[in-house]
Amino acid sequence: MGAKSLMIQGTMSGVGKSLLVAGLCRVLAQDGVRVAPFKSQNMALNSAITADGLEIGRAQAMQAEAAGIDPTAAMNPVLLKPTTDTGSQVILHGKPLGTMQAREYFRFRHTLKEPIMKAYRELQRDYDVILIEGAGSPVELNLKRDDIVNMGLARMTSSPVVLAGDIDRGGVFAQLVGTLMLLEDDERRLVKATIVNKFRGDPTLFSDGMRILRERTGLPVAGLMPYVQVDLEDEDSVSERLNMRGRRGLVDIAVIRLPKISNFTDFIALEAVEGVGVRYVEDPHELGHPDLVIIPGTKATLADLRWMRTTCMEVAVVRVARSGVPVLGICGGYQMLGEAVIDPRGMEGGGEERGLGLLPVRTTFCKEKRQTQVAGSFMEVEGPLSVLAGTEVRGYEIHMGLTERTGGAPLLRLRDLDGEVTEDGCQAEGVYGTYLHGLFDTEGASTALVRALLRAKGLDSVQVRSQDMRAYKQRQFDVLADGIRANLNMRLIYDIIEKGV
Repeated sequence: MGAKSLMIQGTMSGVGKSLLVAGLCRVLAQDGVRVAPFKSQNMALNSAITADGLEIGRAQAMQAEAAGIDPTAAMNPVLLKPTTDTGSQVILHGKPLGTMQAREYFRFRHTLKEPIMKAYRELQRDYDVILIEGAGSPVELNLKRDDIVNMGLARMTSSPVVLAGDIDRGGVFAQLVGTLMLLEDDERRLVKATIVNKFRGDPTLFSDGMRILRERTGLPVAGLMPYVQVDLEDEDSVSERLNMRGRRGLVDIAVIRLPKISNFTDFIALEAVEGVGVRYVEDPHELGHPDLVIIPGTKATLADLRWMRTTCMEVAVVRVARSGVPVLGICGGYQMLGEAVIDPRGMEGGGEERGLGLLPVRTTFCKEKRQTQVAGSFMEVEGPLSVLAGTEVRGYEIHMGLTERTGGAPLLRLRDLDGEVTEDGCQAEGVYGTYLHGLFDTEGASTALVRALLRAKGLDSVQVRSQDMRAYKQRQFDVLADGIRANLNMRLIYDIIEKGV
């Protein structure tokens, strides 16, 4: 007999579906249930690489970790990574299929039903319960045809649905009641309960609200979920952490907020170090004179490089680099720091763009995408970050460019899943670049970086203690699970799972 399922849908994007699924994954796993997350189609610039080198949405990797299992490509068979306002790279079963414009993709997506169900059946064989996450709203009436991620998927998988609304943004009655009114009769029958999410304040003041929701919807309210303060990886650039502008500490790290910023989860480990302030900067006047500038990954290197130029962010970054402030580029940010980025195959529209000229490297885009987990260590490091030499690192690579050094020195020595050892990155005159995502997730690397920055300011660095990020995330999952148990009716949730549709 296949696994049972439960689908969490939302009244709109950003209602907290990803964290609700993660919390429920943790609760069920704590209760001894073999549980796995599933999202048929995800759109996000943050992604993760599985142990077998396949690419999925970051949220599903985080949910799998909450469930205590390794993420697989089956948990997110379709991933869309926006490259422009109207186009996305399509990742199918963990591998790039190509880049499509929105209109082309909507004509194509009906062909994805079988690949999606193949992935779903794969999970059914291995788990007791599958927790499915919807996307956006199930009542975008102009987009419902050939739906593969909300009610269309609920039908395909015969999954009961719990509908979540976001009270923090207001209008939660209109959200929940209005969504149910716009559903077709057969879709409405799949919805078994509602959740009011992100509540702030005294819950007793909403007791009448719970009664009104039950009366207006005819459905039980599975819970009033408070705004739980947990530090977990966010799905995409609507993340609240990207709005951190003025936060400073003893160590001030400025991350350039690129329009198509991706994998900014690289910096969670630095945010967790006591005394470190990580702020995201999109106005060159806000850059100031930080202790470290980071240019992060991006899904649109050429477009974001042009943005750097037209907004004068390029001038600001070059200025602070010339003043002796270390600058670090990761993935697309590494490519931007070089002499040129060349796109002969039109992967990002074609052409060639001059880089910031801070590293002696040239990048050429190619059709093949490198995606693999890696581990290794810093090589001899010159300049203000010299104390990083020999520090062990682990993470993943995910890029389509080949970068050739014309000078400088490599930064890292890495070993990939096939055991191949390569030299990665470049360093020259206090500027550093690498393709490694998760560069500072190891405790030793984040500690060494912060100590180096403190010493450069003449401050005591002995007491610096970084987080063990794996243990830190496990504690965050437990906090989230405690919140779920305290505020959701888990007896009702289990009953819905057991009875199905």
